[in-house]
Amino acid sequence: MLPGNPVDILLAKLQQRGGTVTDDTRKAYALLLGGDDDTPLIQQYWQYLVRLVHGDLGVSVTYYPARVSDVIATSLPWTIALVGISTILAASIGVALGMIAGWRPGTWLDSLVPATTLLAAVPYFWLALILVYLLSRVLGWLPGQGGYDVVLDPGWSWEFISSAIYYGILPALTIVIASLGGWLLGMRNMMVSTLSEDYILTARAKGLRERRIQLHYAARNAVLPSIAGFAISLGFVVSGSVVTEQVFSYPGIGSRLLQAVTNNDYALMQGVFLVITLAVLGANLAVDLLYGLIDPRTRAKG
Repeated sequence: MLPGNPVDILLAKLQQRGGTVTDDTRKAYALLLGGDDDTPLIQQYWQYLVRLVHGDLGVSVTYYPARVSDVIATSLPWTIALVGISTILAASIGVALGMIAGWRPGTWLDSLVPATTLLAAVPYFWLALILVYLLSRVLGWLPGQGGYDVVLDPGWSWEFISSAIYYGILPALTIVIASLGGWLLGMRNMMVSTLSEDYILTARAKGLRERRIQLHYAARNAVLPSIAGFAISLGFVVSGSVVTEQVFSYPGIGSRLLQAVTNNDYALMQGVFLVITLAVLGANLAVDLLYGLIDPRTRAKG
């Protein structure tokens, strides 16, 4: 039902290279991409599920003749490294600052909460463009585009790894700044709410040290909603920040998804969506299992 046909795209590329297009050629390409007008739709879908069980996600139109699984395998580590580390840093810093701000409301740190919340409402692409202009164009501190120095061969050498880290600082900074406010505000509000509970008053009446009350009583209970949100955030790490990766021309899964949509590459889109779905489900399952260790109230009683 969508406009455009991936078979026509491949045939156009073949004609540009001087190839001859016939009816047999069209049928061969249609079979290669997993679709055929002579085969019922339900049978095509069953064949797709059978190939999916064997790890065959089809052939990518955008990167033809590369297979979808190979395209995802090469781009996924870039997104996990960039967005994953950035999300962990933003959550850790935001939760720590929110704990401090909520423990002592009215301090100078508490007054910064509205500013960080405002940054959380700023669109990723606008913040990315501002940082590229200031830190790359004006000051020249960091590269504005790419994932590594193109003169280097990708590998596990320190030269390549250091180049990838250097090129990833600016997009990572964008993600951290844009998402820090949400973690800080959520943890701060939960800390303020937790401090009014009876067990905090009881702990103080018992004469426990303030540091122990802050960490083991207040923060441990206040952080539970943030952990649930962190699970969802980690799941969506796989999808990457599509706009941010596009602004920085970063070779992650978000850029691949955008190119797949542009080129009607349905096989690559389906593969990316499948990986995103599995990542979200896996992250939520892991956190549900971890909840029993963090919150004793959720453990089954014998």
